[in-house]
Amino acid sequence: MRSDYVKKAVKCAPQRSLFKAMGFTDYELTLPLIGIIPAGSEIVPGHIHLDKIARAVAEGVRSAGGTPVIMPVIGVCDGIAMGHEGMKYSLASRELIADSVETMLTAHAFDAAVLIPNCDKIVPGMMMGAARVNIPSIVVSGGPMLSGKSRGSKDFSLTDMFEAVGAYSVGRIDENQVADFENKACPGCGSCSGMFTANSMNCLTEALGIALPGNGTVPAVYAERIRLAKMTGFQIMRLLKDDIRPSDIFTPEAFENALALDMALGCSTNSVLHLPAIAHEVGIRIDLDKVNEISERTPNLCRLSPAGNHFMEDLYFAGGVSAVLNELIKNNLIHEDCMTVSGCTVKERVKDSEITDPNVIRSCQNPYSPKGGIAVLRGNIAPLGCVVKQSAVDEKMMVHTGPARVFDGEEEAIAAIYAGKIKKGDVVVIRYEGPAGGPGMREMLNPTSAIVGMGLDKDVALITDGRFSGATRGAAIGHISPEAFSKGPIAAVQEGDLITIDIPKKTLTLNVEDSVIKKRLDAIPQPEPKVKKGWLHRYARMVSSADQGAVLK
Repeated sequence: MRSDYVKKAVKCAPQRSLFKAMGFTDYELTLPLIGIIPAGSEIVPGHIHLDKIARAVAEGVRSAGGTPVIMPVIGVCDGIAMGHEGMKYSLASRELIADSVETMLTAHAFDAAVLIPNCDKIVPGMMMGAARVNIPSIVVSGGPMLSGKSRGSKDFSLTDMFEAVGAYSVGRIDENQVADFENKACPGCGSCSGMFTANSMNCLTEALGIALPGNGTVPAVYAERIRLAKMTGFQIMRLLKDDIRPSDIFTPEAFENALALDMALGCSTNSVLHLPAIAHEVGIRIDLDKVNEISERTPNLCRLSPAGNHFMEDLYFAGGVSAVLNELIKNNLIHEDCMTVSGCTVKERVKDSEITDPNVIRSCQNPYSPKGGIAVLRGNIAPLGCVVKQSAVDEKMMVHTGPARVFDGEEEAIAAIYAGKIKKGDVVVIRYEGPAGGPGMREMLNPTSAIVGMGLDKDVALITDGRFSGATRGAAIGHISPEAFSKGPIAAVQEGDLITIDIPKKTLTLNVEDSVIKKRLDAIPQPEPKVKKGWLHRYARMVSSADQGAVLK
């Protein structure tokens, strides 16, 4: 066993004495050491219950003949961090989490690992760390939150809270209605209830094959989630016995399966940052053209919030991720022979899963749209690409030309939006918010939610070198690469320039001559870093562009 380096033979007596200081018995030290890594804390609704999930995993490990060891990592709540300096740390924390997982698993010579994330950057960060260490590993998340209910009927979520602020600012709702939403939008623990980034990534773990069926959709408060955690504890011991590692799971075909599921579900655009970052850890490059290639052939089968009125619990009752994967297999849209942590192929794992509610999961013969939920656009503003969740864009805004309203940061844009300075037809440009320029590539949920809440989402577009929350809807185009800080063409956009968005044609165009763009860029001095100390300063110096997954160089 790998753990023999710290617990076998006389030479390890010093290490064993340290284990015994923590209460480990001689017998426990003869068994495989299984690292259980939850991101539990009392500041993240999606993580506040992860201690219970970790204990359930530990019970499964112990009953299957292993010695469980629980140790935490950090996790940022994007909703609480939204709209202020804290959001600069969100994406960047993915690298800290990956580094922490790598450090703890390697420093203590664990034989295998169970990763317990739930929200946003924590899910990919943990997988990145496990991929580096490459010991048998499996993911079990904390599960999605139930949707909120107002006056016993309307389902809603955190998205509605952010949009309510915009609606209140223009008098569409009053303070009492805001308070009613506030008290009911997030009814308990779990990752926010729509197909936002956290739930997107947890669903994609099933397509990648690194988690057991149900990981993406079993609600956080259901006893089934505890049973799933115990089963995960059992299963990690089988993976260890059979020596199935992340390198066996994370294959090029598995990432293509994840992208196909992404398109069918209508996942967050952040998946286009995270899947390439995970792939990077195993030496696989996911080009943005591959995203469009898979989107072109994969129909969009689900419209969960924010793209529609269904929530994660609806997807769970409709058959879950397994039903969607089985539908894709039946239509030859994914690689069916990929290995999974279940010890069988993805086809074998989902063969008995069926769609039980065709209103929530449509068939490939009757999709919401014939193309996937995400599109990559290119053009003279974004020669290296940019990303839009096309399934959440109103038909009217799929093709749009409007004057640029230019802001060098989120705060400037928010102030203008709430001051009523953004008019129908405008294209809001928020720049210097990229991975290096932000730094940290903040999510622009506040500006987009304000636009939606004010009733302008069918008339106003927003483009940025930052990114968007999975809760964003409307013509919101992010990840523009190269970013403004790197003197990408978005830095050359001036107030009033006409910008044309053509999502069907996959183009984003600044209607200005190339020679003029070059002249403008040449005249722009290299901007000063916004953060000049701390680890975020180091991050800004080392991070790659968004089209490469914003990984560290």
